[in-house]
Amino acid sequence: MLSVLDIFRVGIGPSSSHTVGPMRIGLRFVVALKKHGYLEKTAKVQVELQGSLALTGKGHATPKAVVLGLLGLQPETLDPTTADADVALVVEQGQLMLGGEKPIAFNPEADIHFAYDRIPDLHPNAMRLLAYDDVGKELFARTYYSTGGGFIASRRQLERPAAGDIVEGADNAPFPFGSAAELLALCAQEGLAMHELILANEDANRPRAESEAMLDRIAAIMMACIDRGLRTDGTLPGSLGVRRRAPGLWRKLAETPNSNEREQLFDWLNVYAMAVNEENAAGGQVVTAPTNGAAGIIPSVIRHYCTGNGSDCEHDIRKFLLTAGGIGLLYKQRASISGAEMGCQGEVGVACSMAAGGLAAVWGGTPQQVAIAAEIGMEHNLGLTCDPVGGLVQIPCIERNAIGAVKAVNAARLALHAVEQMHVSLDQVIETMRQTGLDMSTKYKETSQGGLAVNVIEC
Repeated sequence: MLSVLDIFRVGIGPSSSHTVGPMRIGLRFVVALKKHGYLEKTAKVQVELQGSLALTGKGHATPKAVVLGLLGLQPETLDPTTADADVALVVEQGQLMLGGEKPIAFNPEADIHFAYDRIPDLHPNAMRLLAYDDVGKELFARTYYSTGGGFIASRRQLERPAAGDIVEGADNAPFPFGSAAELLALCAQEGLAMHELILANEDANRPRAESEAMLDRIAAIMMACIDRGLRTDGTLPGSLGVRRRAPGLWRKLAETPNSNEREQLFDWLNVYAMAVNEENAAGGQVVTAPTNGAAGIIPSVIRHYCTGNGSDCEHDIRKFLLTAGGIGLLYKQRASISGAEMGCQGEVGVACSMAAGGLAAVWGGTPQQVAIAAEIGMEHNLGLTCDPVGGLVQIPCIERNAIGAVKAVNAARLALHAVEQMHVSLDQVIETMRQTGLDMSTKYKETSQGGLAVNVIEC
């Protein structure tokens, strides 16, 4: 079993697969160089971005991520306020401190190559790195894959799935499950709520107090991201000139706090989700939930429904994250959370499903109702394409998170009214998403070669 804390990763925007993943790959390559005794001999490193990493890499800040990873920085601990300066210094000096230890000549413009014509065979997000000595002899080369949500894998790991992802699961989890049906059966057998069973599995990874502290940290970073997004005006990076809208909407809502909630419900969910995704688009610190492109949905629903409840607030948020994380594990293990593989149904669709299940749990739903909520949340996102205009995680991504948050709440409400098993199960909808993603044209899977990306003129 993977951990739910692998689903919720701290990183920087704008993309978990195109920014967080490549940064981790760069660092992993440096570690491999050191392990094999090549670091001190390395005088030059070249990087080839393939597939979706090439096609939308510039808009997704992939070159910046590559440089940060080669510098030895990690997404979880990186200070996003200094990242641009770190990269600018490499460009200015034409030199990179590999792994923070070995100076090498490095020019991002020349040494990071966008292989637009290379279609990877194992996963659409491929990255090949090569190290050379001072006479130009190749020392070491590796190809890695960014598989969505910040997860990465080597070629061997993808060719041999039993070898697992780079994240190792717990072998001794007391309640392992490979499907929603197994998860529900375990809940019934043990008399446990879904979040209780997930937390018991987390106990196999670390002491419970440590897991709870990590969940609290994840929630705190999510809420801090919302707060930054609500108070930061300005224009987002990139050629589109998109202005931040969350601060203006927030001020309008704050000025009329006693307005009819029936009219403002969508506004609150919208403003929280947009605040997160505007921060993400600006390269700020976010939590993959399960990806950066869909990072606003879960924090929005948590902020509106799980905060301000006094002593119950902490408990509700943990319950939400554990339940949502367990649902996310099903998608990660049975399908994919990569927009380059599944389209946006694998990002916003999965986040909507996770948030719906988490909220249903907080509202007292049974495990069966939680699964129904998650199923509804995905069912009405099936076929959702990933077609970012200009290769930027802005249009339609920011608004799409707002819509996804509203859908998640409605899915949870519908599920709580369900008194029997629905005709479509969560396992069936996950499999349908997987099949739909495989059938979907690559134009609509984070390549910016179709949909809005070609029908909206980039200004």
